[in-house]
Amino acid sequence: MDEIRGDGMAGETAGHGTAGDETAGDGIRGTRAGTAGVPLSVLDLVTVGQGRTASDALRTSVDIARLAERRGFHRFWVAEHHSMPGVASSSPAVILAHLAAHTERIRLGSGGVMLPNHAPLVIAEQFGTLEALAPGRVDLGLGRAPGTDGATAAALRRSDRLNEGADDFPQQLAELIRFLDDDFPDGHPYARIHAVPGPVQATAPGGVQSAHRPPVWLLGSSGFSARLAGTLGLPFAFAHHFSAQNTVPALDLYRNSFRPSAVLDAPYALIGVSALAADDEREARRQVLTGALSMLRLRTGRPGLVPSPEEAAAYAYSPMEQEFVDGWLANVVHGTADEVRTGLDDLAERTGADELMITATAHGGEARLRGYELIADAYGLPSA
Repeated sequence: MDEIRGDGMAGETAGHGTAGDETAGDGIRGTRAGTAGVPLSVLDLVTVGQGRTASDALRTSVDIARLAERRGFHRFWVAEHHSMPGVASSSPAVILAHLAAHTERIRLGSGGVMLPNHAPLVIAEQFGTLEALAPGRVDLGLGRAPGTDGATAAALRRSDRLNEGADDFPQQLAELIRFLDDDFPDGHPYARIHAVPGPVQATAPGGVQSAHRPPVWLLGSSGFSARLAGTLGLPFAFAHHFSAQNTVPALDLYRNSFRPSAVLDAPYALIGVSALAADDEREARRQVLTGALSMLRLRTGRPGLVPSPEEAAAYAYSPMEQEFVDGWLANVVHGTADEVRTGLDDLAERTGADELMITATAHGGEARLRGYELIADAYGLPSA
C-alpha cells in the first residue's frame, strides 16, 4: 500500500500567498478581479432544459467559459454526473478538452472527477493529456462519491461492492499522485508503468517535458475529504451549494487538520455556491425555481430535464415539497446584481472561503449567461 503524500507537485511553486496574489505561481491560489473580496470562479453542470439537447447544453458551456475568461473569473470547472437526463457532464475530460480548444487563459478543471469510478492510471493519462493541450491551466479535482445512484455506480464500477471504492479512496489517491509524478519506488508492481503524457517523457533520450502537472484538489460535502485534504496539505473545495449546513464545520475541520506541504504552507479552500442574478428580483426567483423543482425530482427518484420557468411556476407543490423547495432556495443566492453581490460577500465573510465558485442552474442558457454578466458587472470585473 502506498504512503499517502501531498507533496507531489512537480514544477509548482511552494509557499502561500494571499488570495488574489498575482505572483503566486502554484496554480492553486486564485486571483481577485475588480472589487471582489475573493477570487470568483464558475462551476458548470452542463444542464439540459426541456426542449433543449445535450448539444445545446455543451454549446452553452463554451459560451459561459468564454464569458468567464473575458470577464476575469479565475477558473471554470465541470463535474462528473451519471444517469441524470438534465446533466450532460458524464465525461469531464472530454468536455474539458473541448473547452480548452475554445479558451486561451482561464483555468479549466474537474469539480470533480469521482475517483472510485475510475482506475487511477486512466485519470492520470486523461489529465496528462489535458495538461498537454492546455499547459499550466488544468486542475484535477477529485471526489469520493459516485456522482449518481447506487445501481449506476455498480454499472460504472462493474461491482456491487460500492463502499469499497469510497473506503479505498486514500489509497487510490496515493496511487494517482504517484502516476502523476511518475515516482513509484523501485520494486513496486507499478514502477515500470508510466502515465503518458507525463514526466517519463522527460527522461527518455532527447525528451523534453513540461514542468507543470495538474494540481490535485480534494472535493467534499462532509468531513472526510476535508480532514484528508488538510492532512495532506492539499487545496479543498466544499460543495456548499448542496450541503450548506456542513460548510462551516467542514472548513473548520480542514483548517484545523491542515499540515503544510510542498503544495501549500497554509490552507486554501473554495466553496461552490448556487447563485443567479437577473434584471429584477422576480425574474431571478422565476429562474431559480426551475433548479429547485429539478432537484426535488432528483431527490425523490424522478430525475429529468430542467423544467421551464412556466412549468416550475405552475407545479402543484405538496406541503412537504414546498418545504423542500423553500429550504433549497434559502441557500441559492438570487436577485438583482446588487443583491447577489451582497449575498456572495456575506457568504465569503461568514465562511472565510478563499474563493467562491458560482454555479447557476436555470432552464435556458440565456438566463445563466445573463446572470454571470450581471455578477461580473456588479464587481466591476474586466469587460474586455
